[in-house]
Amino acid sequence: MINEVTNNNLVAESVLKIGAVSEVKGKNILVKVDKNKNAPHLLYDGRIIKNVSVGSYVKIGKGFNEVIGKIEGEFISEDINLEANNYSAHRNKIKRFLNVTLVGYIENNIFRQGLKELPLIDNDCFLLNDLEFNCIHSFARIDEDKIKIGTLLNETNTRIELGVDKLFASHIGIFGNTGSGKSYTLSKIYYELLNKYKDNQEFRNNAKFILIDFNGEYAIENENDNIIIDKEFKNRFFLSTSKFDKDRFPIPESVINDLTFWSILLKATDQTQKPFLNSCLVKKYLVDNTKTEAGIKGLIYNTVAAILTQGGKNLDKDFHIFFLDEILRLNNITGMFPNIKEVKNKLKSGLRIEFGQYTLYNIKSSDNSLAFLQRLNEIIYSLTIDLSKNNAFVKIRIQIIINYFDVITKGYYSKEHIGPLYNRLESKFSEITKVFAVINEDKIITNKKPLVVINLNDVNVEMKKIIPLVICKYYYEFFKTSNLDRQKYLNIIVDEAHNILSRNSIRESETWKDYRLETFEEIIKEGRKFGVFLTISSQRPYDISDTIISQLHNYFLHRLINNKDIEAIGRTVSYLDKISFDSLSILPQGGCILAGLSADLPVVMKIDKLLDQYKPHNETIVLTSKWK
Repeated sequence: MINEVTNNNLVAESVLKIGAVSEVKGKNILVKVDKNKNAPHLLYDGRIIKNVSVGSYVKIGKGFNEVIGKIEGEFISEDINLEANNYSAHRNKIKRFLNVTLVGYIENNIFRQGLKELPLIDNDCFLLNDLEFNCIHSFARIDEDKIKIGTLLNETNTRIELGVDKLFASHIGIFGNTGSGKSYTLSKIYYELLNKYKDNQEFRNNAKFILIDFNGEYAIENENDNIIIDKEFKNRFFLSTSKFDKDRFPIPESVINDLTFWSILLKATDQTQKPFLNSCLVKKYLVDNTKTEAGIKGLIYNTVAAILTQGGKNLDKDFHIFFLDEILRLNNITGMFPNIKEVKNKLKSGLRIEFGQYTLYNIKSSDNSLAFLQRLNEIIYSLTIDLSKNNAFVKIRIQIIINYFDVITKGYYSKEHIGPLYNRLESKFSEITKVFAVINEDKIITNKKPLVVINLNDVNVEMKKIIPLVICKYYYEFFKTSNLDRQKYLNIIVDEAHNILSRNSIRESETWKDYRLETFEEIIKEGRKFGVFLTISSQRPYDISDTIISQLHNYFLHRLINNKDIEAIGRTVSYLDKISFDSLSILPQGGCILAGLSADLPVVMKIDKLLDQYKPHNETIVLTSKWK
């Protein structure tokens, strides 16, 4: 029996041995191939096996140790030692050499990256047997939770399974040109994860996945929307800046009271507009009085009275009417002031000028100012206010309106300085109230559906940048303060990430761009401490900040054609070898290079198929089917 095993091993070694080490330069070695092993295939154990080729792996024996190397290239040279009159076959004059880079070793049937020692000259070099080949491509332990996402591109019998902990407790990058399969890969990865754990109550309690969907690929408005996961396991928000009857994403009042939020929304300058906005948000008499009906009436009365009694000569003649027009405009959106038109008409028709002073109807110019103010008070306090319409957005808009007219009346600010910001308020207020709803903070985080899809397909370009930032910043800050024990898990998935992570945008100010990038760079650098991870998918890695790409831990790289995109990957992704990098531009659809912490070595793989009901809604139209 022992002799039989020994003979089998000798046969295997004789067939699988392809040559010997001829040169060692650090981790780069040269292997001289035996002249009888130059055929493209070998016969072993009754079957045909593939011989060595660029991109494949070999084993180098050094005593009882086995070192694994990857073939990066090959070349030939003529054997000058053969005599000139030797008429042997030409193939016998050719010496074939392999450039091999050492990548690791096998220990107890487990492949490990790194090197314990280097081979020596004349150490034998072998093809890998099936067990060794599977060891190299086994990226998860037997006892580890794992998901299968595909197979090797050229060896479809070899499954690619990744450990759940290694893959999802990390930042993930998915890159590739349009049509290369990156959206499909994103869907496949999260389908496998969610489908594996969707019925576990602990998973629902502790895991949250927020998918920012710019182009409407992962959620459609019908009952059969099972993209990525069955509809019952996800919340969908179809946001719109053009319609009032669409969904609104819930955010807490603390976000709305943030100076940065309004500075970004209204594009406030640092010198004058930002201090003005800050005063609108923090002035105690504004904050307190906008909560009650009497307080709001008091603010309106004080503003009109100040305009009529304290306004300077440069103030517009009908400035108090302009102020009431702003309240009327707010009422048209909210319905908060039902009789504002009557109040405005009373002031407009009953107000006249006598001897350069403002007076009210039925009050003579000789009467004292107290009578004037009393009559004004009666008119203003006849205002009807529906406090049920006074949400956080309305409250802050009232504060900005009141403060604007107050500081202009008293000459604290010039209209030329803060007027442009104030003029942007109406359009931005309309947009922001269409996409966000202020609700109780607890209701957002404790929702038991693991996947939240935010569809931004019907949102204008400017708000497409703001909405993801507001949502991601809020969730990150929440986890940063409340998840110090890291019991909860959050994964923010951003498809078409170049829309918000671009470093080259010319449509925005440098201040806003810096703030946007700094926010996401902080999440990707510090989020792991608080259980927050980022998954980004993009067709333009060149547009994305190098800091963000370099901080990713796992990469799924589909075909990239543009040289700048390929350079960006080469510059920032440290896990790629030369063979993998060179193949980026020639990958087939559905093929991708997996590299990173979850894979011991970069591998070229093919993503498994998804059932049609779970596929993203982005398939290329078949033109001829529509034209016949």
